[in-house]
Order: sequence, then structure tokens, then C-alpha cells
Amino acid sequence: MIKHAEQLAEFIHSHPKLVVLTGAGVSTDSGIPAYRDQKGNWQHSAPVQHKEYMESHYARQRYWARSLIGWPLMRDAKPSTAHYALSKLEQMGYIQLLITQNVDRLHQHSGSEKVLDLHGRSDKVRCMSCAAYYDRKDIHNQTAEANPQFEIVAAGARPDGDADLESEAFADFTVLDCEACGGILKPDVVYFGDNVPKESVFNALDVLQEADALLTVGTSLMVYSGYRFCKKAKEWNKPICALNLGVTRADELLSLKLDAPIAETLGGAVEMLQNQR
Repeated sequence: MIKHAEQLAEFIHSHPKLVVLTGAGVSTDSGIPAYRDQKGNWQHSAPVQHKEYMESHYARQRYWARSLIGWPLMRDAKPSTAHYALSKLEQMGYIQLLITQNVDRLHQHSGSEKVLDLHGRSDKVRCMSCAAYYDRKDIHNQTAEANPQFEIVAAGARPDGDADLESEAFADFTVLDCEACGGILKPDVVYFGDNVPKESVFNALDVLQEADALLTVGTSLMVYSGYRFCKKAKEWNKPICALNLGVTRADELLSLKLDAPIAETLGGAVEMLQNQR
């Protein structure tokens, strides 16, 4: 583990203008499950698809019912050692931009400021018709009040505020509509099958083009929205380091692969870099 921390510290020291790309592995120590295992395979059934959510009232009933159980885990999660280590790297001047595929806002809660929420944020809800925004806490509380018959049961946590639960009670679940126009409400998150806003991608690529290297942390890069940054870094001859337990889609593109515990390795590297100053 010390060796991996030394290798990471050397990579950062040699490439002091970094773009960092993070995934679910950064937040697992905060109690939020990852989508995939160390081989890159789904650990759960596939998450809700954008098209299904928008076209099926039952899909929305199922989502919001399960959210009553699952979302408080994300709402109450605290930053991990890994989040604080990355925040420290930003304070030390190494991180030009932190692109996160996570929607939990834990990077911001740990003090990071140069953050791009690539897949949106789970703490906000948006109307898909008029674009009105709501606080997720308010929608969560109002949904619970609108469904007093729905029994909150213990269920296994899933990524992004979902829960492992199937129930006939979903069919009677009341889903809130937009107060302003009656439109469909959806967490301000890019669901599978939807597209990341182009402006976000272009802005991130502009920073990457000026950076010394790309560091990916806690992501298998199986989703193209994150993998694209590795492809571009390779195209632009930017070194790429991946810190992740298990395989990544970009293994063949990497300059350095660190298959090691994320929090311990990051924390050790930050300590070494501080001691060098």
C-alpha cells in the first residue's frame, strides 16, 4: 500500500496540473453502494432508464416509492477520507478540475470547489416541462406525506438513493407533479439512456487540454460519459493514472494503474506530497 501511495505521489508531483475524474469508489466508504463490482459487472439490476422513467407512470411510482427508503442514506452521507484527500490536493494547487460521475455532492461537502457534477446532483429535483427546480428534501417530505399508507420497510441500499424493493403497493403510490405546471418531476440527475449536457463536456475538455495529466479515482469507466475523457487524454498524449480496485475500461490507455484501496492510497500520497514541501 505504501508503494502505491508513493507511485501516486510521484505521478501527481510530476504532473502538478491535474484533471481528476471520480466515480462511485470514492463514496463507498461513505456508505453509498457502487453500481459495479471489481470486474466491472453490475452488482444490482440495471438502474431506471431515462426513457422508461419519462414514459411510464408506474416506473415513476416505483422510483419514488423506493426513494423514500433509499434516498435518506445519500442525504445523510458524510464525506470519506478520499473526499477530504482530494479536497486537500485542490487546496495544494494540484487539481485544475474535478469531474465527478457521482451525484451525492460529497466532494463539495468536503471542501472541493473546482467540481463538475457530470451526471447532475441528487439533492435537486427538476420539472421536465418548465424546468422549475425544487429541493429534494422538500419533495421527499411531501411525497412521504402524500403516501401515509406506504410502509417504510428495511431494504437493501442501491446506488443513487434507490433501494432493493419490489411491492404491489407501488401501483397505489402517489407521485408529485410540478406545482407550477403539472409536469413530470425528476431528480436533476442524468439517468442511463440520457445525455450529459454538451456544455459540461466541452468545458471539461477545455480544461483537460491545458492540463498535465488525467487521474481517475474509484471508477471502472464502463460508462462512456467518463471514458471519453480517457480517450481524449490519450489522443492528446496526456498521461493517465487510474486508482481503482479492479478493472477499468481504459486499462489499455493507462500510463499507471494502481489497483489499491482508494482512501488509504490517496491519503498516503497527500501526506507524502505535504512532507515534500
